[in-house]
Amino acid sequence: MTVQPQTPQFFLTSPSPCPYLPGQHERKVFTHLIGDRAPDLLDLLTQGGFRRSQNIAYRPACERCRACVSVRILVDEFQPSKSMKRVLARNGDLVGRMLDNDPSSEQYALFRRYLETRHAGGGMSEMSVLDYAMMVEDSQVDTRVIQYRRRGPDSSFTPRSDRDLVAVALSDVMGDGLSMVYSFFEPAESDRSLGSYMILDHIERTRQLGLPYLYLGYWVDGSQKMDYKIRFQPQEHLHPKGWERYGAS
Repeated sequence: MTVQPQTPQFFLTSPSPCPYLPGQHERKVFTHLIGDRAPDLLDLLTQGGFRRSQNIAYRPACERCRACVSVRILVDEFQPSKSMKRVLARNGDLVGRMLDNDPSSEQYALFRRYLETRHAGGGMSEMSVLDYAMMVEDSQVDTRVIQYRRRGPDSSFTPRSDRDLVAVALSDVMGDGLSMVYSFFEPAESDRSLGSYMILDHIERTRQLGLPYLYLGYWVDGSQKMDYKIRFQPQEHLHPKGWERYGAS
């Protein structure tokens, strides 16, 4: 029988090119999330700026750069802007359902279309169907898949009426909030702003669960593709002295 240590062991990766800032190199500190204590450990580490990938929790540990900042939204104080209300209206024909973290061929087909259109040549572009399945189901914490489909005529009564899949979010349910691990959507539906819509939907889901925070991962100062996270305010950023309020008061 393998006996797990009572305190987590942390490891440091070798430097590798940063995917967000040209000319920079990244390093990460990580530990394994295994055993009965994994959910409590994830809660603690997420509050300390870690993110989850399968059964690993990690955070940046770069030598000369501090551009990555952990972000969480204060859901009880959040009010959508006019543009966000338009996003909600454009997606009023969608229905989202929170399900167990079970992968499917339909999800993977959408995942491939998303990567090939939005992130061709990126670090995830070579993921096989097995890699995808592991990303979804290899978790020892409370992980859910939220699927977004076009609403069918009887969607209010039965999920079997739901139509084609347009977006998916992989999210963790923690003690103080939801954490969006990864999300993807139909690239042909770019006019819907589905990335923003899923965040807005998660804010409402977090509120309905009676939890205070929606964790969005890292905002990278200087990376335009991460700037969208700043729009969802008020929020808190993790600094050396702890979580500090950013944005609307």
